Order: sequence, then structure tokens, then C-alpha cells
Amino acid sequence: MKKWGKIGLGIVAATLTLALVACGNEKVAEKGNTTANNTQKTKITIATGGNPKPFSYLNDNNELDGYDIQVVKKIFEGLPQYDATIEATEFASVFAGLDSDRYQIGANNFAKNAKRAEKYYFSDPIFKNQYVIAVAENRDDIKSFADLEGKSTEVSSGVNYTVALEEYNESLAKTPVKLKYTEAEMVPILQNVESGASDFNLIDNSMLQLYINEYGLKLKAIPLSQEDSDRIGVPYSYLLLSKGSNSEQLLKDVNARIKELIKDGSITEISQKYLHGDFAPEVQ
Repeated sequence: MKKWGKIGLGIVAATLTLALVACGNEKVAEKGNTTANNTQKTKITIATGGNPKPFSYLNDNNELDGYDIQVVKKIFEGLPQYDATIEATEFASVFAGLDSDRYQIGANNFAKNAKRAEKYYFSDPIFKNQYVIAVAENRDDIKSFADLEGKSTEVSSGVNYTVALEEYNESLAKTPVKLKYTEAEMVPILQNVESGASDFNLIDNSMLQLYINEYGLKLKAIPLSQEDSDRIGVPYSYLLLSKGSNSEQLLKDVNARIKELIKDGSITEISQKYLHGDFAPEVQ
């Protein structure tokens, strides 16, 4: 079984080591990365940006927590052939680390898009949701992507919503959507929508409902049409895997575990705890 450690430093350099603990007759050798029967384990580093909540964040005990974090922990609890570590880093550094194979897996509520599919492997889905437009409760002028033209929003560079809006501006918009790039967390971003400082925010419905309930935000969700949802991508999130030397076998092992965790209800249990609903995907 695995022991999951605490974060000792700040989010950028924070690391959680999943140390192997003695179970039955299997013991971890004190030196190297071998078990008592001299079977070498494959080292895996999982990267996360530590944001947004509830998918990846620091909890009150200064530990990495959240839906994606608990799912990957559960995955590797059932894969004893791997020695897995979770490392928190800047969001952009997750991709750079996957490119160089410094990181073998990225866990950060990742959606699938064509650009990412060219560079990375995608696991089977670990989460299914609906994309919505978050607007202030008293607004009735935004119903679709077309209504976003000329409106303002705060976005994080590289995330699926931002990419969708950038592509919309380049290919379809008569009046570009006003994109303000920020590294702020989601709470102040949504508070700016509530106050009118920003016009809207694209977001997962489950995440929006969590923030509305937790912070009493006076916001409402405008569901996207299928056409507009397709601009962002299918309503799933995945783990990203680098295309390193052992990635194809790692992908097979991870996907096999995801299927097991969906079937035995583990992902549903994690979803209900962190997302207050069953957002487990179907078995692929």
C-alpha cells in the first residue's frame, strides 16, 4: 500500500512522495528503488498546478487535495509496479515537464483538444461534466458564444476555455471577446463577474455550483448548446501522459485501473465528496 506525504514548502516547489510501506512479506529496500524480491519499480512523477479547486488545491493541512489528486492516488494504489510521486508546479510547467518527460502524467482537470492530442496521450476520461457560461443573476443578454462578442472575461493562459475563446476570436468573431489574462484564483474571478467588473466566465457547471454554494455568489449558469460545447471540447477531463519510453504501457495500466474504479464505484465516491454529485464517466 502507499503512504501519501504532506507538502512542506510552497505550491511551486511542493512535492508529495508516495512512499511504499511494508505490507505482509513485501518490504521496500532501503537503498535504490527495488522491493525485497529485487523487482525494480518504474518511477512516475505526476504534475499538477494546484488549482482550480475542487480538482487540485492545498487543503487546510497544507496537503495537495482535490478530485484529480484523489483519483490518481487511487489509481496507483492498485499499480504496485510503479513508484509514484505527485509534484505541484506552475500550470505552464506541467506541459513543459510532459514535453521533456520530466513528468509522466499531468493531473489538472485537463480537457482534450487537437493541439494537446498531437503532443500527449490522453487517459480514459476520469470526469464528465457540462460547460456553462457564468453570468450575474440579473443579466439576460448572454445565451451563447455569439453573445460573448465584445464582452470581457478573465482567463488563464493555456486552459481549454481560453483556447476556445482565442480560436473563436481568430476564426468567427466579428467583434473579439475581450480576454484579460490573469493568474488569479477562481473565487476573485467569479466575484468580478458577480460585481460586473467582468461580463462572464466559462466554467464547468459542477465547479460553478460549488463556488456558488460555498461563497454565496449571486451567479447563474447558462448551459451551452452542443455546437458551443464542441468549441471547447467533449465534456470530459482526462489525465495527460507524456510520450516517453514507457508511456504506452503506463497508459494501458492507468486505463485498466480507471475502468476498475468506475465499475467498483470508487470514482463516484470521490466525485460525491469533492463535487457534490456523481460525475463519474462511463466505462470506455
